[in-house]
Amino acid sequence: MQNFNDLAAFATVARERSFTRAAAKLGVSPSALSQTIRNLEERLGLRLLTRTTRSVASTEAGERLLRTVAPRFEEIEAELAALSELREKPAGTVRITAGEHPAISVLQPALKRFLPEYPDIQIEIIIDYGLTDIVSEGYDAGVRMGEQVAKDMIAVRIGPDMRMAVVGSPAYFEQYSLPQTPQDLAAHKCINIRLPTYGGLFPWGLEKDDREVKVRGEGQLVFNSLGMRLSSALDGLGVAYIPEDQVLPYIAEGQLVRVLEDWCPKFPGYHLYYPSRRHSSPALTLLIENLRYRGN
Repeated sequence: MQNFNDLAAFATVARERSFTRAAAKLGVSPSALSQTIRNLEERLGLRLLTRTTRSVASTEAGERLLRTVAPRFEEIEAELAALSELREKPAGTVRITAGEHPAISVLQPALKRFLPEYPDIQIEIIIDYGLTDIVSEGYDAGVRMGEQVAKDMIAVRIGPDMRMAVVGSPAYFEQYSLPQTPQDLAAHKCINIRLPTYGGLFPWGLEKDDREVKVRGEGQLVFNSLGMRLSSALDGLGVAYIPEDQVLPYIAEGQLVRVLEDWCPKFPGYHLYYPSRRHSSPALTLLIENLRYRGN
């Protein structure tokens, strides 16, 4: 492609009618600018400017070139200015893959604060329990527990430490005795979850005094939905292993009873992860800063 700097230089000189003023505007010396115009005239084989000791005027060819070229440079400058506005006002779509719980407990509250301030940003959240390859699937970012994030990803903590809770309804525990140890769950109807990353039923991780137990209880119900596990526990259909923040209101109201609380320690919470800072869009960068967990 041809270099059009000389055409831009000509348009500036023709508008200013002065090499001195045009050179100051372009940030070059008058002699260098004069040489640029001479080279352009030689390339075109036409005289574009008439120079005198007092003024500079366009020839007929110069006037014609100015009428056709100058508006196009103005359009280019306007478009570049518009792009600058996009940088200052982030826009575009951010695609995120996340499990149901972080989508509800972390992303949704943040979006309530974030989106009204940035109406040109669209957020797409796909609920997926698998360990999705965000690069091959075309996602900008994903959300996982900290220990599940691949080492080659950049991870930003977006939530506090978490605890799980084993719960059942009062009506359920009228029929079945309260479990005192993880082993007692073998006599209960466990409402299970099946995750694609585990192949089978997701084990309930319980821990006390540095002793870890993986419980794989039996039951009539298996879901891959947090909401259905919670509603089934409220309906008295069994005991469920659910993130603590989702059941505390029901426990406070007496709709659920918590058991084995001393077997449910805290563990690191959710992280948002993405491939590289070099490829982050302004919209994603802004969202990350709004999601970043800064403690209480």
